[in-house]
Amino acid sequence: MKLFLASYRFGAHVDEFLALTSGPGRVAVIANAADAWPTSARQSSVVSELRNLSELGYVAEELDLRRFRTDRDALRRELDAVDTVWIRGGNTFVLQARLEIAGADGEITSRVRDGSLVFAGYSAGGCIASPSLRGVEAADDPAEVEAAAGRTASWTGLGLTDHSFVPHFGSILDENGAAQAMVSVFERENIPYLTLTDEQVVVVDGDRFERL
Repeated sequence: MKLFLASYRFGAHVDEFLALTSGPGRVAVIANAADAWPTSARQSSVVSELRNLSELGYVAEELDLRRFRTDRDALRRELDAVDTVWIRGGNTFVLQARLEIAGADGEITSRVRDGSLVFAGYSAGGCIASPSLRGVEAADDPAEVEAAAGRTASWTGLGLTDHSFVPHFGSILDENGAAQAMVSVFERENIPYLTLTDEQVVVVDGDRFERL
């Protein structure tokens, strides 16, 4: 299993991303954590992610989970055609809802666990790898799921790690103190967690589990 979990994009470790993915290949960019944003802001975020990956030599295309509510076969074909999924930040609960509605939660985790797909993400894209989303409500509003996806929020992560993650720890991006609020929840409820500054990443490669 290969995971690259960051606070903000590649952090200070783009070299680790390149090594984990064995160099440039095909990447599916999932930006559905931004589905509650205005259309122009969401589209801008997608363009930015595609550009950053393309500049590194990757063939990157958006995988918009809203397209796959009723076509699981098409989703499977899309995932089978890429080497890596790159999941950007936004609202973790909105992302979870989109993954579950499309059936992408199971399709992605099964491929990651069998080693056929590299899982990479930052902020919400890292938090979703956790077993549970308890504590994430200190940073992301679960109520946004209703407007974005027409359902109530779920609190189940993908379970690819044993830890929850606190992105933007000590970051200028954390204007409202959400990172420390998440820490307070995790400590109160005895939830294993790791903090990540915007320079840090967690890399999992087989038996290797390292915060850099």
